[in-house]
Amino acid sequence: MNRREFSYLFGAAAVTSGLVNTAAVAAPGWALKADVAECCGCPIPCPCNFGLKTKNQCNGNRLIEITEGHIDDADLSGIRFLATFEMGKWVRISLDDSLSAAQTEAFERIYPVAFGGFKKFTVAQARVPLQVTRGAQEIRFSVPDSEVQMKLMPGLNGKPITIENLPSPAYHHYTQFVSVVHRHKSEHGEFSHADTNGFTSVMIAAG
Repeated sequence: MNRREFSYLFGAAAVTSGLVNTAAVAAPGWALKADVAECCGCPIPCPCNFGLKTKNQCNGNRLIEITEGHIDDADLSGIRFLATFEMGKWVRISLDDSLSAAQTEAFERIYPVAFGGFKKFTVAQARVPLQVTRGAQEIRFSVPDSEVQMKLMPGLNGKPITIENLPSPAYHHYTQFVSVVHRHKSEHGEFSHADTNGFTSVMIAAG
């Protein structure tokens, strides 16, 4: 399974839209907008993000921070979690332990609907401390089993390298990063990478 297939499953029920506006949030069903930051074990650029297969064992840490959205009448804003994976084999979900009871319940409702690919391969889920630090040139996030430090890859004249219209509907406003620290250790797997692919994007989806 390549990332394109994995990402399709990830958003199998999703129909992307330009904005998650007030009317959409008030309507039945679900809609969300989320900030995504990920490092994987692939070299730069990760071929999977362009719809191509990788010859590498693809493992990664994907941070998802929902900034706005709903599922029926439940608010999704502020839900944060980390998906750690070996693509097509297993996914571990680390849910921010600072989430309220209402946010946790909303996550349980949206997760199998909007993140079907992750749900299919989920082998563990836990509420844990989730630390996130964002700077102008660097993003760090960590849970007890995983740690990521990624820095912006400079392009022409030092400007960020950005890409639009990637094949996956999960990625909008893709910006290229490079991993500094990218590691995980648990009973399901262990990896440690540096100088591999990293990116940020915005997920906009509804169903």
